[in-house]
Amino acid sequence: MKISQLMLFGVFFIGISSIEAQEKTSLTLDEAVKMAWEKSNEVTLANTKVNSKKYELQTVKNNQYPDLKIQGQYQRLGKASIDMHNDEANAEPTASPDRAMFGMANLSLPIFSGFKIQSSIDAYDNLYEAETANAAKTKEDVALRVITYYTALYKAQKTLDLLNENQKQAKQRVTDFTELEKNGIIPRNDLLKAQLLVSKTQLSIDEANNNINNINFYLVTLLKLDPSVKIEVNEGNFFSLKTTNAPTSDALALESRKDLEAIRFQQKASEANIRVAKAGYYPSLALLGGYTALDLKDFITVKYAMNFGVGLSYDLSGIIKNNAHVREAESRALEVKNTEAIMTDRIKVEVQKSIEDYDLAINQSVVYDEALQQAAENYRLVKDKFDNGLSDTNDLVEADVEHLNAKINTALSKAAIIQKYYELLSVSGQLSQSFNLSKI
Repeated sequence: MKISQLMLFGVFFIGISSIEAQEKTSLTLDEAVKMAWEKSNEVTLANTKVNSKKYELQTVKNNQYPDLKIQGQYQRLGKASIDMHNDEANAEPTASPDRAMFGMANLSLPIFSGFKIQSSIDAYDNLYEAETANAAKTKEDVALRVITYYTALYKAQKTLDLLNENQKQAKQRVTDFTELEKNGIIPRNDLLKAQLLVSKTQLSIDEANNNINNINFYLVTLLKLDPSVKIEVNEGNFFSLKTTNAPTSDALALESRKDLEAIRFQQKASEANIRVAKAGYYPSLALLGGYTALDLKDFITVKYAMNFGVGLSYDLSGIIKNNAHVREAESRALEVKNTEAIMTDRIKVEVQKSIEDYDLAINQSVVYDEALQQAAENYRLVKDKFDNGLSDTNDLVEADVEHLNAKINTALSKAAIIQKYYELLSVSGQLSQSFNLSKI
């Protein structure tokens, strides 16, 4: 008896643990987007690339500062034969030093290098700005993925709710028809049709559950949550989102799209690289300075040997060889320019399609609202006729299915408006601003 009680307690405890593990977490769309921006691998990688470009820019800027090098040596010398030639015939042999110390400091400050240094700084500065724009675009792409999964999860959950509600009615109809069939009021064929509707609805419920599980896994993976977490869409928050002031042209997109902005910065960088290549046509001029100290024990000591001057370097052969570098830089600049033109056309197409899709979603929602009213009235009339023996089971089941489809289509159309609105903001470069979270 005690063993049975323990087993019952264990089963009860496991059941409670399972329920807790499957407990749903309510999450607003705003919270989901912020969480993705904080934890997404894509956003982390994009920010890391920005930091890398920042360090590259600092490295190039360091080229405009002086180079200071210090050297020092200490050596023990073996016995060396030193012959100091002089005019004295009877000069005594010079003592051989056994230790040598040497120190030198050299300073070089670039004065002119054909504008190469400043042009390189300009190029890397624009590449840094381009990478920053790419990071912002990555954040918008991640936000749109969250919106897509979030909307899809709502659609699947809402569909499941409506199917479960309809399934209860269908099962009750089977119960009622079973009694009617036993009493010979309706033929068995009508009962089978009612049971068939229950089976078909169950298949739809299973498919809806499968969709919910898959979409939920995609979303929690993107948000870096535990796979066991079940997200429940906050319906009140979801439908309170404002879908006003939608863009109506591509003008805003051509000014705000971060990927297009990145291309424009790359274009500026390519123009700066042309100037870098052309720097090979000019000489280099630098200010030089140095200090030397030398001590050969008991032989020679040099102190305060300072020097300064100007150094000039000119690669004459580079005047001919550099043509290839210049043409390469100009060709790459042309590539970027053509890429910008292609992207501009693509953005115009994307914006136009998104505007049409958004308008279509609004129009379809109006039609679905009307269809729901019509389907509800049709089901009421058919059911009245069926109850009075003026309509058969086929008509009743068909009216029930149409009513269910109308309810599902109406619910999904509301969500589609929100999704298409945010897609329009995304292609217009306004998605991040809509969440008031431009910086995380």
